[in-house]
Amino acid sequence: MRAIRFKTFGDPSVLELAEVAAPAVSETTALVRVMAASINPSDVKNVAGAMKQTRLPRIPGRDFAGVVEQGPAEWIGRAVWGTGGDTGFTRDGTHAEKIVVPVASLRRKPDSLSFDQAASVGVNYMAAWCGLETAGLRAGETVLLIGAGGGVGGAAAQIARRLGARVIAADRRAPHPDAPILGIAEKLILGAKDLPAEVRAATGGKGADVVFDLVGGVMFRDAVNCLALHGRLVEIAATGQREASFDLPDFYHNESRLYGVDTLKRDLVASAEVLEVLTPGFVAGDYHAAPIMETCGLAEAQRAYREVAAGSKGRVVLRPQQ
Repeated sequence: MRAIRFKTFGDPSVLELAEVAAPAVSETTALVRVMAASINPSDVKNVAGAMKQTRLPRIPGRDFAGVVEQGPAEWIGRAVWGTGGDTGFTRDGTHAEKIVVPVASLRRKPDSLSFDQAASVGVNYMAAWCGLETAGLRAGETVLLIGAGGGVGGAAAQIARRLGARVIAADRRAPHPDAPILGIAEKLILGAKDLPAEVRAATGGKGADVVFDLVGGVMFRDAVNCLALHGRLVEIAATGQREASFDLPDFYHNESRLYGVDTLKRDLVASAEVLEVLTPGFVAGDYHAAPIMETCGLAEAQRAYREVAAGSKGRVVLRPQQ
């Protein structure tokens, strides 16, 4: 089969299109023909050597949608989708014509999503769901999304709306015109010089019950200061700086809580359980995949990776069968 593979870490030029042996199937695994596989920023970071757990040589790629070719009889020919924090890191990933996955991770692709759309859901919605679930966001609460214009921000906004929460959004600049946050956020704060003050002004002085900080690092202190009494802060990134500080007495007097979330800790099976929870939202039309900017074949993977590395607006999807 054809696959994208890298033997050394580096920029996208280290990716090579190679003919490799199709992966073997066991009693507990299934072979999926990959119809679509998106490229995530974490895939680019993986190739660059930012993921310490990755072992070379490796086929990258986390998200996919495809058709089961080998495995339990009841799954043959079924359209499936998936993602995994192990996929492309400690096991070969989705940027190939075929992939072997645990049978326990197989989940039916929602009919409402095309293969391209289904392959664009995984990482964004995984991060969004895990963050909001960890925070215990409830109906009637207010959630502040920092860095709301990106894929995870859009997914989190849709999940929060379905939960019945109020959404406030913050970002450095205006989101893309198609960004979901524009139709969901009750308040959109752009380029704030004093974010906590603006959040408290929008919440009657209370602050946000949940702050989901999708930027981290340089925004951490502001995020802490946006919390309402008993507020919960979720961190999933560390942009600009790895270490951050805050006023500890203010933190404990406010009875705030701080959580870290890492989707890489959820393997294919654990991620499949999250996709199963998310499926009703897609079936109901409450959740939508991020806009797809481009589709291309495996032969164009280097260029496609560079576009993602440059911060492309919208998803870039590989179609391995092209």
